[in-house]
Amino acid sequence: MRKKALIIAYYWPPAGGPGVQRWLKFVKYLPEFGVDPVVYCPENPSYPITDLQLEDEVSNTVTVLKQPINEPYKFANLLSKKSSKSITSGIIPKKKKQSLIERLLLYVRGNFFIPDARKGWVKPSVAYLSEYIKNEGIETIITTGPPHSLHLIGLQLKAQLNVKWIADFRDPWTTIGYHKDLKLTKSSRQKHELLEQNVLQSADQIIVTSTVTKQEFALKTQQPITVITNGYDTYAIERPEKDQRFTIAHIGSLLSERNPTQLWDALRELIAENEAFKTAFQLNLIGVVSDDVLHTLSHYQLDDYVNVVGYVNHEEAMQFQMQSQVLLLIEIDSQVSKAIIPGKLFEYMVSNTPILAIGPQESDVEDIIKTTNTGHYFYYNEKQQIKSQILLYFNAYKTNSLQTQPIGLQKYSRRELTKTLAQLV
Repeated sequence: MRKKALIIAYYWPPAGGPGVQRWLKFVKYLPEFGVDPVVYCPENPSYPITDLQLEDEVSNTVTVLKQPINEPYKFANLLSKKSSKSITSGIIPKKKKQSLIERLLLYVRGNFFIPDARKGWVKPSVAYLSEYIKNEGIETIITTGPPHSLHLIGLQLKAQLNVKWIADFRDPWTTIGYHKDLKLTKSSRQKHELLEQNVLQSADQIIVTSTVTKQEFALKTQQPITVITNGYDTYAIERPEKDQRFTIAHIGSLLSERNPTQLWDALRELIAENEAFKTAFQLNLIGVVSDDVLHTLSHYQLDDYVNVVGYVNHEEAMQFQMQSQVLLLIEIDSQVSKAIIPGKLFEYMVSNTPILAIGPQESDVEDIIKTTNTGHYFYYNEKQQIKSQILLYFNAYKTNSLQTQPIGLQKYSRRELTKTLAQLV
């Protein structure tokens, strides 16, 4: 017997970036496993980046419901369009470099919009969806956050209609990295913690993307928690030839705190010590890059070797993944970042391009890279080890033997992951 599931999401095509990919792919494959998805999303969202090509991936048979949303970031643009866009993109300047307007926006965002700036969409969404759910006989709803305010829609629908509710956390809530930058008052922190507790204890099923987040949430709730990571999909894209130069590419946003000075210093030393490396090396940055990172690269005399491409659509990003010689993955060096598994990791793994990853100790990313044999993972203080590995990659590049020998990737395919989701529904 087929089931119908209502998926409540903020990010949906034409939204770009990693936030949209997870549920776009789940929706693609759910019908194969007996679940017909209905997507509910904003009619007039304020997405920091868009990718019109992703609209082509939405099946014509999927029902998509849209309702208006009041976006406070549009009013923030009146104060400073650049600061507002940076904050919505996750680029938060270091505290000592924040302007008065940036400090004000962060304070207002953190203390007046709890849990986030989309909280105003909760009440009208509950009113609209409660009628739709009753009329269509929907038995299961799924909320996905961030923004975590969408879980409040599920919380209220669960209380009103007693439908089965699955809460999907693409990122943690109160322990997410940027929370400490929101200038939260004690009262605001307590409100976040209370809302998180209510959601975790009321949802029938919780989904997380990492084992670290599962361990964190298991201390806060007795409800069942399942890890369903992000993954990779298959595309009919012609594989490009590898770059002629020794290109190390980072794809995605480079935040101010994703700024591994040991890596930049290692590259500076290799350029100074190895003439062949100096001639062949290029660092490609594909995506939004913070000014702090650019200034640091300049400090380490890497300006002449850096190519800032900026944001590209998903298909172009995959082209860069496949044609680069090495892929760079950087996560913030903090305890809370251990739970973060960037969605791009899984596409990195199937690109036939070795990964050079830098992040905190005991992270899920470290475990995945090691068990799949798709690259090497280092900590921020391991400059010599990073430098040695780059040199090994470079020597393999010179002999045209730089490639990966991955193992066990099938379990990370979007279809296989959706099969697990369908069993929960």
